[in-house]
Amino acid sequence: MAKFKKSSKGGSQEINASSMSDVIFMLLFFFMTVTTMKEVEYKVQFQLPEATELTKLEKKSLVTYIYIGPPTISNRARMGSESRIQLNDKYAEVSDIQDYIAQEKGNMREEDQPYMTVSLKIDKDTNMGIVNDVKQALRKAYALKISYAATGKEGKQIEH
Repeated sequence: MAKFKKSSKGGSQEINASSMSDVIFMLLFFFMTVTTMKEVEYKVQFQLPEATELTKLEKKSLVTYIYIGPPTISNRARMGSESRIQLNDKYAEVSDIQDYIAQEKGNMREEDQPYMTVSLKIDKDTNMGIVNDVKQALRKAYALKISYAATGKEGKQIEH
């Protein structure tokens, strides 16, 4: 029977770390490209209605969002349970929509402004009175391209 002997070299072996920086940068670039940042903190809840005929919006950079629905549970004690309008990260009134649209158009290049689309993300149980008020304010602000966000049969959210 053979006996195995341990070598008597007492030093530890060194790890070659010359390519470690390459690996770290590769991982950094990977996560930078696949990570998306959430643009807006939702202050209203919305469960989108279901639709059968849907199309995707092409240029997301030309889309401005308006959210309508009841306040989130954490804000209900302060805001009540009626549907509210959210513009960016703030609650707003119908009278604020014209200024909001003017500000959003100001943030776009001049040649893109006529192609701006306003996407309405509205809770399916929202009263149509507030929706009509928002649409009237959008007309006054000359934001005439409107899309409504909906979910398809598969449950995917698509804007139409």
